[in-house]
Amino acid sequence: PQEAIRENIEQLLQANLCRVQEALRVLEEYGKLYDPNMGNAFKKIRYQVYILESELLQSYRYKKLINASLYLVTSSTKNLLKTVESALQGGLTLVQYRKKDVDDIIRLEMAQKLSELCHKYDALFIVNDRADIALEVNADGVHLGQQDIPISLARRILGPNKIIGRSTTNPQEMAKAIAEKADYIGVGPVYATPTKPDKQAAGLDYVKYAAQHSPIPWFAIGGIDEHNVTELIASGATQVALVRAIMEADNPQKRTAKLLKKLKG
Repeated sequence: PQEAIRENIEQLLQANLCRVQEALRVLEEYGKLYDPNMGNAFKKIRYQVYILESELLQSYRYKKLINASLYLVTSSTKNLLKTVESALQGGLTLVQYRKKDVDDIIRLEMAQKLSELCHKYDALFIVNDRADIALEVNADGVHLGQQDIPISLARRILGPNKIIGRSTTNPQEMAKAIAEKADYIGVGPVYATPTKPDKQAAGLDYVKYAAQHSPIPWFAIGGIDEHNVTELIASGATQVALVRAIMEADNPQKRTAKLLKKLKG
């Protein structure tokens, strides 16, 4: 059934580039029989297509990442899919599924549903912590905490085309994440938040530092809502990640649209 439709340009590119690689491999094998030079030529072309695939798909996701001013990180709720879809209808383009206290099989099932839902709305979908689950559900990437696996290992699992983010709480962690080639970083928690009760608030000073020093996309996170987002914008933030402000909103669609309007000026 999944082969019956293509939901976006990325899926179309991925499918057709795969077909090209398969065809080149067939020609390469015939070349080994007919003429070794022919086989080597098609092998080189096939490797060039791999590079092209990496550049095209990574560029596609990265452009969407840098254009995403609002990043929703999910929390436990009875109507998770309904809440996320409402936010997507409000213009949301980036979602992270975070759920730490359930069995893997349940987490995998929900991640699959959320991946399909986000891609239906042409939004990026990120899985928290688990590169293996991100790979299985065709997520656009994974977000790693400071105690999670190294970025290099996540890259080997997911390949060159996926997004890998890392949480940071200070300039030293930021520098390390950048050196390890994270695609984006989380900056925070800016304010105290029950989502991260063991983390001391980093405050606006770290937000200002990120605005001046981060060469990669960064999202302010932690205790952010519609009331303090203006303060963050004034401190240099152009991209923010939040949880409760949308997940607990009476109307996630309207709340999302309102926040996006503030962030985009």
